[in-house]
Order: sequence, then structure tokens, then C-alpha cells
Amino acid sequence: MKGAAQATRRRSQRVIITLAITIRTVERPKESSFVEETHTLVVNAHGALVVLAGQVRVGQQLLIANRATQQEQLCRVASLGAASAGKVQVGLEFLKPSRDFWHISFPPEDWVVPEPAPPSDKP
Repeated sequence: MKGAAQATRRRSQRVIITLAITIRTVERPKESSFVEETHTLVVNAHGALVVLAGQVRVGQQLLIANRATQQEQLCRVASLGAASAGKVQVGLEFLKPSRDFWHISFPPEDWVVPEPAPPSDKP
């Protein structure tokens, strides 16, 4: 069980938060390039899970801009997930980890959510 827990351990804590971002392509061909205003679903120091209508592929490089700060960060598409309403969940990985890009406070590395107590049989 210990090995399984370490296999699923993340490099940094995830935070479920909706932040306004802009994604744009940095590669050619020009006919497949796009700029899209969207939002995050989850963020961490190594990237984010976002929703995109634009067509992307795993490994593709994109530029993500935090609209609150106007900071930009180069990233790559790490995963493609579920599609809904014409948009796809896209996992983005920063080419250089940036704990400060999101301008939020991350929980400490050893922070865990406690498991709920089992229900009591007493009335």
C-alpha cells in the first residue's frame, strides 16, 4: 500500500480554484493557431487543469497568461481528458515550475484532508 500511495503522490499540492486565464498557441501552422480566454479547474506549482475549446495535442507547447497579473508562462499539454459542451479538460505542465505564478497560498506539502469518521451505530 505504501508504494501505491507514493505512486499517486503529486509533485505539489493541488488547489481547486477558478482563475481567469488566456491560452494561445506558440507553434505554426498559423491556420491552427488560436487565442482563447478560459479558466482553470485546478492549479498547482507545476501547471493546471483547464478547459479549452481549441484543438490541442499532447506535447504541444502553449502560452498561458494569468489575466489577474498579466504574467505569462510557457507550458506543454500533458493530458487530454473528458469533453463536455464542446470543450476538453486539458492538463498543462509548466516548462519551468512556478509556485508564484498563480499568486495564491498553497497548502503545506504535508497537509492532508482527514478522512471522515465512520458513522456511529448509537442513536
